[in-house]
Amino acid sequence: MALVGANVAVAKVLSEALPIAVVAFLRCVLACLVLWPLARVRDGAGAVPGRALRLNLALQAVFGTAIYNAGLLAGLRLTGALEAGLVLSTLPAVVALGAAAWLRETVPARVWAAVALAVAAMGAITVARTDGAAGDGSALGNLLVFAGVCGEAIYVLLARRIAGRVPVLTASLWMQAWSAAVLLPFALPGLDAVGALAASPGLAGLLLFHSLTASVLCVVLWYAGLRRVPAGVAGLFTAFLPATAAFVAVSVLGEPFSALHAAAFGLMGASLLLAVLARR
Repeated sequence: MALVGANVAVAKVLSEALPIAVVAFLRCVLACLVLWPLARVRDGAGAVPGRALRLNLALQAVFGTAIYNAGLLAGLRLTGALEAGLVLSTLPAVVALGAAAWLRETVPARVWAAVALAVAAMGAITVARTDGAAGDGSALGNLLVFAGVCGEAIYVLLARRIAGRVPVLTASLWMQAWSAAVLLPFALPGLDAVGALAASPGLAGLLLFHSLTASVLCVVLWYAGLRRVPAGVAGLFTAFLPATAAFVAVSVLGEPFSALHAAAFGLMGASLLLAVLARR
């Protein structure tokens, strides 16, 4: 979760230097190059999902990689990494609403309270933005990041349908491969910008870090952790996403941190806690 939060700031730097589709496409290609040998060693060369599972993984790629990355990277061109991290932490609340509406899951009262707190946090930022009281950021940018959150929420709900039926590394490999195929037509016009990576080793290093952590290492660490601790305990660590995003945005990117941001993060932290306690 700390790596996911740090990647918000990394994604902001990349989105300002390269075309959005190119960043997302190269991230998927690099992830495939690493995941393919790992999946063969861990899951075996014959671990190929069936047709229905491949279709589900393709939909996960569209929503969880293409739409999520498009929303996040486009939003980060307009808003700050600090507020983007806050918007990203609405994910548990959005997943809860989606589970109730689509999967017909029973939603406990605490989850509805978590949703209300998440909405309050987003509302505080939005109102302050319209009044000009907040720091770096943009209401449109935050909305684009939230569109990415909705894509990621659909990915989570789709993943629930095939949980345990596909090995983690194999599922990740197929998802990244589908994602690269979906993104290729959008990335082709801007591939000449790849030359900027050769001229800037620092930028190339950031892209490599972004790809290997967000698309490979975070997945491996998360599922390895879930084997050793209950899901409710693991859920508590989602608080590291906005916390790390805020720390990197303020300490590295120099974004201002206001009392309004502190209040919004407090509301979002309470929302995350309630959502996790309800799941336990």
